[in-house]
Amino acid sequence: MIKIPSQVSVPGFWLLVLIHLVAIQYGFLWLHFITKPLLMPALVLILLDAGVKADGKGLIVTGLFFSWLGDVFLLFESRNPMFFIFGLASFLITHACYIIFFLSIKSVAPSLLKKHPLYILLILGYGAGLVWLIFPYLGQLKIAVTVYAAIICSMVLCSIHVYQKVKAPANRYFVSGAVLFVLSDSILAVNKFYRPMPLAGIWIMLIYCAAQFFIVRGLLEKGK
Repeated sequence: MIKIPSQVSVPGFWLLVLIHLVAIQYGFLWLHFITKPLLMPALVLILLDAGVKADGKGLIVTGLFFSWLGDVFLLFESRNPMFFIFGLASFLITHACYIIFFLSIKSVAPSLLKKHPLYILLILGYGAGLVWLIFPYLGQLKIAVTVYAAIICSMVLCSIHVYQKVKAPANRYFVSGAVLFVLSDSILAVNKFYRPMPLAGIWIMLIYCAAQFFIVRGLLEKGK
């Protein structure tokens, strides 16, 4: 079996991201449908290709699988609104996998949240503020989006919780990935429910891909 060096896999992933962004910008729908389902499998390839043994690897791969499923569902949301619900559910499972992964990290080091509880108020305040902004426009999705916001904020808090329990630079990658995931979803929510934003599609996918890449990179660094 031919092994593809990770030095090729990482640039290959970002080249794929660039092609996908070009497809979004210039409305190449056929290219959009081809590249989007390849993004998460490319990250799985990077993860498996590295050959690093790390606890929780299966959880991250599972999270990437459900992210891939969410990406595919959202490709068809314009044809049927139910595909948005399916996508939301898929990403919710992704965040649940990441939460379980973060909480599975054991260390005698103290939680950063215990040392700086202000982070809890900031993250929960941000999530509550975002839901408050878009709540009047959610229609029948009020409960689903509120639950999703609670889960993704919990994921960020869990990444901060283990910040001192994981050596650098893995801890920075984990927190960066979690925060960027929230930012990507925030732009998506505001653009979809509140007010269209310029270049929203490009920003959503660029930040989303960076978020997932950082979480994978964090696992690889942790495995070292």
